[in-house]
Amino acid sequence: MSTEDFSLVESESLDPVLRDISKCKKQHEALLTEQKILKDGIANNKNFAKQFKQRAEERKASNEDQKQKYAKIIQKEKDKCRAVDDENEKMKMEILKIREEMQSLDHKNSNLKQQTEISTAVPERKVVFRGETKEGAHGVSFDVNPRIIYPMEGGTALITFEEEDVAQKILNLTDHLVELGDCTITVQAKPIQFLVPSYVEMETQVCPQRVLVSNLPKEEPEDRVLDKLELHFSKKKNGGGEVEDTDMLHDSGTVVITFVEDDIAKRLSDKQDHEVEFSSRKKHKVKITPFLNGEISQMDICNSVCKRTVLLTGIPAVMDKDNLQDNLEIHFQKSANGGGEVEGIVYNPLGQTTLALFNEDSPKDNEGL
Repeated sequence: MSTEDFSLVESESLDPVLRDISKCKKQHEALLTEQKILKDGIANNKNFAKQFKQRAEERKASNEDQKQKYAKIIQKEKDKCRAVDDENEKMKMEILKIREEMQSLDHKNSNLKQQTEISTAVPERKVVFRGETKEGAHGVSFDVNPRIIYPMEGGTALITFEEEDVAQKILNLTDHLVELGDCTITVQAKPIQFLVPSYVEMETQVCPQRVLVSNLPKEEPEDRVLDKLELHFSKKKNGGGEVEDTDMLHDSGTVVITFVEDDIAKRLSDKQDHEVEFSSRKKHKVKITPFLNGEISQMDICNSVCKRTVLLTGIPAVMDKDNLQDNLEIHFQKSANGGGEVEGIVYNPLGQTTLALFNEDSPKDNEGL
């Protein structure tokens, strides 16, 4: 083979290789281009991811701020709701308190209404103005006269002097020698003390079954008055009904009538004036008023000392009662024995029991035994 032939053969065998190389170069360039595109995409993605992460963190921080802000708002609203609930509870308590006060006022108004209804229907009592005046007596009040029952032991005496100073002298001496003819006895002087009410409050209400009858005839005996009242007011034509009991109140001169049914008392007291026949063909006008039941709601107790009365103890039974009492009075009337004018004396011998009655020691009515 010649050199020309070899060159021709060599040239023909390299063409495919060159074509392959050219093809590979194109592919390589395409790959480089694609790689560049991918690198640019990755860079873009990374940048986008970075931006997204940054925005996400900013959003998260914003959300946290909003969450805290809303939490504060919610807490504030909860506090307002709690305050409203507390205020509602207070209002409920106030309403309950006001209802209780209203019930109490209704009860008082009911009592005042009853008192108003009976204010013009009180038992008739004669009164007179004697020219005396008093300052500061603006409130409505009632005086209660004390009546104290004092049980005397045997061998004691109660002696009341006209002057308080005399009673105090007797108490200061304590032991006293009393001459009784041929013998002498020793008695002890002691003060008289009582526990008495100093302040009393009473709640009153109208009794539905009882009435108080006043302005009764004084010339009729008690039994006849009670019988005639029961007979008259037990009849329905007279506005009455079945009578359960009648009772005379001697201190006021009135009669309490108790009926079996509740509605009779009010019907009679509403009319007030009733004519009752106590003797043949002679009628007498009586007055019917409501009967008040009273209940003590408050009472204060204090210690009270009788300033003019002295208790004498240790008195032996050496003579009869009247003579011994006279000798005691004579002894304590003498100023030499520390005594003075005696207003009253009661001697209770050994083995006997006597009930002494103490009344109010007023300026005009002295302390009594």
